[in-house]
Amino acid sequence: MKATCKALITAVILVCGMAAYSHAQTADEILRKMDEITYAPKDQVSTTTITLIDKNGNQSMRKAEMKQKGKNMRFTRFTSPASQAGIAFLSLPNDVMYIYLPAFGRERRIASHVKNQSFAGTDFTYEDMEAIPYSEKFNPTLKETTDEYFVMELVPKPGVRSDYSRLVMQVDRNLFLPVHIDHYNRGNQMVKEMDVEYEQIQGYQAQKRIVMKDLEKEHTTIMEVEEIRFDNNLDDSEFSVRKLRQQ
Repeated sequence: MKATCKALITAVILVCGMAAYSHAQTADEILRKMDEITYAPKDQVSTTTITLIDKNGNQSMRKAEMKQKGKNMRFTRFTSPASQAGIAFLSLPNDVMYIYLPAFGRERRIASHVKNQSFAGTDFTYEDMEAIPYSEKFNPTLKETTDEYFVMELVPKPGVRSDYSRLVMQVDRNLFLPVHIDHYNRGNQMVKEMDVEYEQIQGYQAQKRIVMKDLEKEHTTIMEVEEIRFDNNLDDSEFSVRKLRQQ
């Protein structure tokens, strides 16, 4: 009986200790750990199906190839339908972004003040598509800790230009990855919400399905990853302006 009581007491102490550790983690630590897990692969190459759904339920489909290396290089190119094929987007360090439109036959650098524009008709803006860790862009505050989530509020760091006044993010406590994000505009109105699903592939937690809803336009974009490969030893030349022009 004494042994059983001892075992129960030990178990309670361990559980309480783990809970205390979770609560003791600061918002900065949670956000940094989340970014470390997100950007753990050296690089990745994926094929994605993009579904656009308007407020009447009408759907249109697109396909895209995406590449990413490290924490701040990302390349996206639409491959279908024909009307969209060849449109490409490049995100580089230091807030440098380019869009390539085949109809004009040249690339265009995206100025910081227009990052809130829609990326090729989707519900993702250029800001949403850029490659930059959350911890480099936002200051977090831990608002709540539940059994399942860390609920954090993120506001842009001083000097960082963002179309969002804040984000409210639910971070899965087991995965240490964001599963739901509410986006607020500069008028502090919630304008978009995003949900993310993950699957373990090659030892990494890969984003498999992302749903972005524009609450004002009643429009939804769903990105579903069909295939993804990690650690491909991509060369930096894959993320160049020259690559934008290559079909």
